[in-house]
Amino acid sequence: MNVLFRRVLPTALALLAILLLLLRLTGFVRHLGVRKATLDQRSSQAALGVAAISAQDWGDRFGDGTPNFLRLTDPADQAAFRRWFAQIADYEALRPKAEIPLEITDCASLLRYAYREALKRHNDSWFLATGIEVAAPPGEIRAWHYPDTPLGAALFRVQSGSFAAADVSNGAFAQFADAKTLVERNAYFVSRNVHEALTGDLLFYRQFGQSSPWHSMIVAESGPAARVVYHTGTDHGRPGELRRVLISDLLDHPQPQWRPVEQNPNFLGVYRWNILRGNP
Repeated sequence: MNVLFRRVLPTALALLAILLLLLRLTGFVRHLGVRKATLDQRSSQAALGVAAISAQDWGDRFGDGTPNFLRLTDPADQAAFRRWFAQIADYEALRPKAEIPLEITDCASLLRYAYREALKRHNDSWFLATGIEVAAPPGEIRAWHYPDTPLGAALFRVQSGSFAAADVSNGAFAQFADAKTLVERNAYFVSRNVHEALTGDLLFYRQFGQSSPWHSMIVAESGPAARVVYHTGTDHGRPGELRRVLISDLLDHPQPQWRPVEQNPNFLGVYRWNILRGNP
């Protein structure tokens, strides 16, 4: 009996090892199947998202370089964007200098930051990450949220011309754009009458003779108490600062080249983001 047991034991152990190996392989294959199904589902969802945008419109009805799928055509979305954009810029101008995001170093970077953050989903994670506090948060934009579009993180138009599908990947859009590019490629002219500016609009200047001639301001509030928020930029190597100024005071600025009046050749006028150029 002992002899038989000694002869059978190695074979039994070998068979058991093979069985365990088969079971592990079966589980691994099942895991791969589940993982593949999950990836396929995510790919399908992404494809559906792009397809939904594609079905909506990949055109450029104004020929300004901005695709229609970025335009906020719903008045509620437009109002939400305006309020978020203005409030974010306003908040940064009020916080201590040490708490201002490091990326905000001039007027263009303030525009880029407030624009990008206004288009994000404003959930608990966003408030925690930005440290921004808003007493009465504006409604959420429903059309889309940054960076969930075919353009991804490349939000700003940097090349001339109307939008074409190839612009999604040919460098026509980027995460960075200077003040000149923002006004020429991502916004459109409204008026040279500053009193026609709405909350969230932009004031642009070109100060001839300066090393950085293009300057911008954000209209943080319109109406009787209209005011702007802007960054002064560096001054002879010294860091600038954020400022909140009433438009009424700006109209009496001691330096005439900064007055937003039609008689001032340095004042280019009131501009509005292209994504707000979406009313049917």
